[in-house]
Amino acid sequence: FTIPNQYGGNSFPFCFLGHLSINYFFKNEYVGFATLPNQVHRKSVKKGFDFTLMVSGESGLGKSTLVNSLFLTDLYKDRNLLNAEERITQTVEITKHTVDIEEKGVKLKLTIVDTPGFGDAVNNTECWKSVADYIDQQFEQYFRDESGLNRKNIQDNRVHCCLYFISPFGHGLRPLDVEFMKALHEKVNIVPVLAKADTLTPAEVKKKKIKIREEIEQYGIKIYQFPDCDSDEDEDFKQQDQELKESIPFAVIGSNTVVEAKGKRVRGRLYPWGIVEVKQTGLNEFSHCDFVKLRNMLVRTHMQDLKDVTRETHYENYRAHCIQSMTRMVVKERNRKYALRSWSGSGPVSL
Repeated sequence: FTIPNQYGGNSFPFCFLGHLSINYFFKNEYVGFATLPNQVHRKSVKKGFDFTLMVSGESGLGKSTLVNSLFLTDLYKDRNLLNAEERITQTVEITKHTVDIEEKGVKLKLTIVDTPGFGDAVNNTECWKSVADYIDQQFEQYFRDESGLNRKNIQDNRVHCCLYFISPFGHGLRPLDVEFMKALHEKVNIVPVLAKADTLTPAEVKKKKIKIREEIEQYGIKIYQFPDCDSDEDEDFKQQDQELKESIPFAVIGSNTVVEAKGKRVRGRLYPWGIVEVKQTGLNEFSHCDFVKLRNMLVRTHMQDLKDVTRETHYENYRAHCIQSMTRMVVKERNRKYALRSWSGSGPVSL
């Protein structure tokens, strides 16, 4: 049917589909809301991005070297190395390194949270507590800022991902590894990493990965879960996502040294028997380094998802707990005041 034009002229034909009306007179005109993604992109690029990565594991597993290799920077140039005696008596500390990285006009504020002293003492009982406390402190600070008056410029220092380095010199997970990951898996996205993969043969790497995955499932450890692909994703992306899931824990090699291999200068390690390239892609049976997969996961494909899971799951759990605690305190105080009013003048009140 038609609707008369109140301003004169021809009437407008309308078709009603449920609650949705489609005006066929304007159906071919361009409104412009298709540019919304471009507006969001421009605003995001102008504001910049931030990402906080925690690295944890015992000393000597190449944590600092891997971080420098991942982001092509040198965050630890002023670090003082401790000797063996100092490491034994050292307590777990939390150190932050922040660097601003820019690539093709996109700015990233990268914060690396290191945990020197973890697992180095003779008695490592509950050495993970300072790490858990730090994560909770960042949640608490964000909760306070979010509940305050000035919410426009909240700085997000929440830990978005924790790379946990597993020693290649054992038969699987150590008790400390299990204790650490179980204590933190409800607070942060844990991505296990098999360190110093160049000390193992490809067969040994494969065997250790299977063993570690079995133990992670056996002990009920909740590591970061890659989101399932949508049905409309292309096959290449689906295959890449499946390869990432099968690569857990990521077997990595780090190096700050540039060597020459086959006429090219690459990051790698020089041994008497040959050169191990950091960026081996795993295209042959001798390549057993997942460095490229790990970097692509952290930066190119899943950085935003790591932040989303932190916000929507880990932080929301903390926030809900805080609100419940405050509600209980308010109810308890209200009941106490009500009891005082009800029993005033009738003797002592048991609180």
